[in-house]
Amino acid sequence: MRDSYDIIIVGTGVAGLYGAIHLPSDLKILMITKEGLEDSDSYLAQGGISTLRNKEDYDCYFEDTLKAGRYENNRESVDIMIRESTNTIEKLIALGVEFDKVDGELSYTREGAHRINRILHHQDITGKEITLKLIERVKEQGNIELVTHATMIDLITKENVCQGIVVSHQGYIQPIYSKKVILATGGIGGLFENSTNFKHLTGDSLAIALKHHIALQDIHYIQIHPTTLYSKMQGRRFLISEAVRGEGAYLLNHAGKRFVDELLPRDVVSVAIYDQMIKDESPYVWLSLMHLGEEKIKRRFPNIYERCMEEGYDLLKEPIPVTPAQHYFMGGIKVDKYSKTTMDNLYAVGETSCNGVHGRNRLASNSLLESLIFAKRAACRIVEEGLGVLDECVPIDVQNYQMDKLEEDYKALILEEIKKKDGDFYDKWCHNDYQCG
Repeated sequence: MRDSYDIIIVGTGVAGLYGAIHLPSDLKILMITKEGLEDSDSYLAQGGISTLRNKEDYDCYFEDTLKAGRYENNRESVDIMIRESTNTIEKLIALGVEFDKVDGELSYTREGAHRINRILHHQDITGKEITLKLIERVKEQGNIELVTHATMIDLITKENVCQGIVVSHQGYIQPIYSKKVILATGGIGGLFENSTNFKHLTGDSLAIALKHHIALQDIHYIQIHPTTLYSKMQGRRFLISEAVRGEGAYLLNHAGKRFVDELLPRDVVSVAIYDQMIKDESPYVWLSLMHLGEEKIKRRFPNIYERCMEEGYDLLKEPIPVTPAQHYFMGGIKVDKYSKTTMDNLYAVGETSCNGVHGRNRLASNSLLESLIFAKRAACRIVEEGLGVLDECVPIDVQNYQMDKLEEDYKALILEEIKKKDGDFYDKWCHNDYQCG
């Protein structure tokens, strides 16, 4: 890595990648990621990506998004996401992304809290398909340097202006200066014992934002996914996609009876499962797909079918045990409609940011779409405003960073902030099997 770049992007999920693609090819751009290029929650996304079906769908899609978000959404952000969705899908297809089709036409599915089928998908590995195609396109750009296993441990700032980042890489700490920084660092699942997220996603950028008095928004708005495959093993929980229930799967208690409308918003279903687990005195409930039939299960959910078989469950013959787990972060670093933070020259996109689209609870399959659209808006805004110049850069003494305790300090800072904002959430989901890190 060099000592300076025009732009630094922290994170290689779809938000960081899509933002990079929309920046001019004559700029020197550095992209870093904490682990491997594919180790992002974007890559894990199963169900699909929402889009506006037609002009007549606008009001319905808008209302579905607001209702899921308990009407705490930023309506301007929701409007932007919906109106730009069609062009975004067309762009993805032009970049090589392949969505499932039926008789030559795009195939749409439905998930919880959607009133119509408006979700495009690539089998049950939609995030993987989009992420890999975007990685391919970024690698074709000669001006973008990709560095893996590099961790941002601080921002370089001067009088509320971002001048770059401090990076830990291969045992060394290095200050790297830049004219603009885009944070695309993902969510906070690594703070939870039960999470569908990668363990290295611990919300470092949020702690760093707190340290530098950069505004956060709704940090306590954390989505619990209703259905992950129950396991006694430690580690990331395997997600059983919302689309499974969207296609008609049933949730059953230990008496084999349905106990909730499976297509209600995720937060409602999660609480219903939690309450049923207490009644059943069990760490899980059952999810049944058997009535969907072999052809549909294997065609629509091949990855989920194979993974469950590996765990010893045959979806064709038996229900599977599922339990809620932390899944998505609706809060984050506060940004405007162009993804700009309250610090000059600093942008945040994807799950680490909060533009208010999701409100209190994200509508299924809006995450990939929102990440892509507002990452592009950040890139376009940077181009419109110009880069400016780097002068009188703040010198950094790398001896000030104690790596052996930095990660735990950052985790503690975030968890304390969550607890201050919503003690009830913390008490309900951050204990016993749901204990935060």
